[in-house]
Amino acid sequence: MRWALVKVSLAVTVMVVVAFAVPLGLVIEEMARDRAFTNAERQAAAMGPTLSITTDRAELERAVASTQAGAEERMAVHVPAGEEDRAGALEIGSRRAAQKDLETVRSTPRAATAEVAGGSVLLQPTALGSGRIAIVEIYVPQDEVTNGVTTAWLVLAGVGAALIVGSVAVADRLGIRMVEPARRLAGAAHALGEGKLGARVPEEGPAELHSAAVAFNSMADQVVQLLANERELAADLSHRLRTPLTVLRLNAASLGEGPAADQTRSAVAQLEREVDTIIRTAREAKPQTVAAGPAGGCDVAEVVRERMDFWSALAEDEDRTVRVAGIGRPVRAPVVRTELAAALDALLGNVFRHTPEGTAFSVDVHNGEDAVIVLVSDAGPGIADPKAALTRGNSGAREGSTGLGLDIVRRVAESTGGDVRIGRSVLGGTEIRIWIGLDGWRSPDERRGHRPRGRGRGRGRGRGNWPGLPRRGARRSEAAEA
Repeated sequence: MRWALVKVSLAVTVMVVVAFAVPLGLVIEEMARDRAFTNAERQAAAMGPTLSITTDRAELERAVASTQAGAEERMAVHVPAGEEDRAGALEIGSRRAAQKDLETVRSTPRAATAEVAGGSVLLQPTALGSGRIAIVEIYVPQDEVTNGVTTAWLVLAGVGAALIVGSVAVADRLGIRMVEPARRLAGAAHALGEGKLGARVPEEGPAELHSAAVAFNSMADQVVQLLANERELAADLSHRLRTPLTVLRLNAASLGEGPAADQTRSAVAQLEREVDTIIRTAREAKPQTVAAGPAGGCDVAEVVRERMDFWSALAEDEDRTVRVAGIGRPVRAPVVRTELAAALDALLGNVFRHTPEGTAFSVDVHNGEDAVIVLVSDAGPGIADPKAALTRGNSGAREGSTGLGLDIVRRVAESTGGDVRIGRSVLGGTEIRIWIGLDGWRSPDERRGHRPRGRGRGRGRGRGNWPGLPRRGARRSEAAEA
């Protein structure tokens, strides 16, 4: 916008300068020419009185020599001979005009100009007492005709250049005054879009941009207030779970000893920890995935092993075949452990909730050069509308679903620059791919100079050997309670 304003100002100023300077320069040229020929006419008129008194050569030569033009050899006098005396014709001074031009002026008789070598001549007719027409010739050099014209053109060019430079400078300052507030407004909008809630704009500049800055700051304040209210609401709703959790913990304590009682107490304790994490995250006003930062992260393989160990008991009771691959060595990723565990629990919970008993499922981890891919596949009926299933709050037409599980997974992936895709698995059902981006992130081992093995060939979607997950003996009811 700034350069556009400068270009417009430059174009307009150039047109104005040309429109005024060129005609003015032409007028100056014409004035210089008129000045030169007016001076020549005055020199020619000085010979009129002498010619009216005498045509004597000596007298005429003295009269010619007394004039400025005659002294500079730029004057000539042509006196024709009388009809009774053909030898009386006189030519005094330096002649430059052609004979035909002299005859034309004598026959008219009117003053005229003619072009000659090096300039022009003024031919001024003068009537003699005998009725003859004498012609006074004044030579006007070209330098005298153009005297001062070059200087005038240079002055006009200088004035025009000064006007152009001045207009460009003024337009540039006006452009800066208009563009800089707009640029700051755009930068603040981008910063706010990136999650920098403290971004504000100075309320200055032209009236329109000032109003826009005021509106933007008001909007940013409203966004901060709405987010604060949302965090408080999330914290309050999570805090309300403490009462039923306390009852569950007391009931679990009264179950006595045994595997089922231990698993129930462990599940209640884990649920209490998750609720505390939700409350702390809401109060801190920042996502945990951001808190991980480039220096944090977790071991994806370890998290998968831990969660699969938890879900394998319920899988055994429902007679589901479980396979896992890619967790034989550490796989670092820039996500918080609890966030990744919650995402895996959401996906595995959907498998148990929305597929029949006996349906097989698998979890596959790929460690690539620029991403870690986690595939959760099942042999169930699949998802009819994958796009709708990824929309927050959309259950995907599944009864009893809030639609928030896949949204949790999506937020974990997008916090690293990745994404979530839903497709058809090799088992015949649904395959959910979590793409965790690694661009610009290095694990602690890589920062110390130790590159993890197996990195660089895992971006494809091929599967491993699917080693079987060890089964744990547990009653289905106990696992379901966990």
